[in-house]
Amino acid sequence: ASKEQVPWCTTGRYLDERPSFIADPLFHAGCYYVQEASSMFLEQALKQTTDLNSTLRILDLCASPGGKSTLINSLINDESLLVSNEIIKTRVPPLSDNLTKWGTLNTIVSNNDPKDFNRLEGYFDVLVVDAPCSGSGMFRKDPNTIQQWSESAVELCSQRQQRILADVYPALKEDAVLIYSTCSYSKEENEVIADWLCDEFGMESLKLQLDPDWGVQETRSDKHQCFGYRFYPNKVKGEGFFITCFRKKESTSEGKFYKDRLPSLNKNVLEIVKDLTNKKHDLYFFPVGDEYAAIDSRHITDLAILQAKLYLKKSGVRLGKIAGKDLIPDHEFALSLIAHPSINKIEVSAAQAINYLRKDELKLEKQYPAGWALITYQNYPLGWVKVLPSRINNYYPKEMRILKEF
Repeated sequence: ASKEQVPWCTTGRYLDERPSFIADPLFHAGCYYVQEASSMFLEQALKQTTDLNSTLRILDLCASPGGKSTLINSLINDESLLVSNEIIKTRVPPLSDNLTKWGTLNTIVSNNDPKDFNRLEGYFDVLVVDAPCSGSGMFRKDPNTIQQWSESAVELCSQRQQRILADVYPALKEDAVLIYSTCSYSKEENEVIADWLCDEFGMESLKLQLDPDWGVQETRSDKHQCFGYRFYPNKVKGEGFFITCFRKKESTSEGKFYKDRLPSLNKNVLEIVKDLTNKKHDLYFFPVGDEYAAIDSRHITDLAILQAKLYLKKSGVRLGKIAGKDLIPDHEFALSLIAHPSINKIEVSAAQAINYLRKDELKLEKQYPAGWALITYQNYPLGWVKVLPSRINNYYPKEMRILKEF
């Protein structure tokens, strides 16, 4: 792997070649996310427009598969809350899986149409819209997209982008930041949308500082001279990309929100889950169907509001189900940052880790204490096993197991 840094992203690194990520246990442990380099410019857009040290509510509206959400989550503090939304139901599982790998407590995944967010008037400090587009920025990477491109597709995408932005706009606070991006070269989906935002909502275009060595091209829209930033593969080490930032100037007061009453846990259940979680986190525990979950206590009010307004698919970290006096732990809990340090761990080799991730039988040389244990590779958890007197049961989720031969 190359050590060359992506110049606009502090944690971004270029790879000399594409390895088999699926064959790397650290990928499954959530140690890194694989993302196209131009898209990582979102870090600059956030850092230059927003005080990331403050407590923020951020909405990533078109979030799947999760590249921008994991980047946002790495940049914000624990007191801030990220709502990662995906409009298309079938695209929600990969988003949830990638945020599960990230392991943090301050993320909620929703499956809602943009118009559903106008129930949350004046709620969000930052809105990220990586809009569905005609995809011309991917021509170099995937020549097949050329056959799917047409001028009528550009026009349809432009109309759809306007609808998405108009539907979600009321959810922005006064002085909130909107970051809009596409992987298209078409003006109709980029600078024309920027002018439309100024015409429709009187938004203020925000200029970003660029290092000339980056090769990013600043553009100005025809009507309102809005700032946009274009990435061309012949100028940058990345694919085609466009991004533009705005501030909402219209006066908006936060709505009065109905809150769902969050049920509390009975004392016995509370004791079981508390014993298994790290005491350094101030956690709020709550039921989700027949399972139990935990979220940072600072987000209780947000959870109650969002639960009443949206279709939530994942809130905080799912801990598992209770059976008698035992917790049958969930995979989310294994990859989270909140598992108690005293939970048994079994460190495995790379070959054993791949066996585990295939959901094969684990053969270990040593004897381990009976009960639940975390399988770790290079000290990073991969998931759960249950140690029995004569065997070890593999609890890696069936739907996530590696099927590919390599």
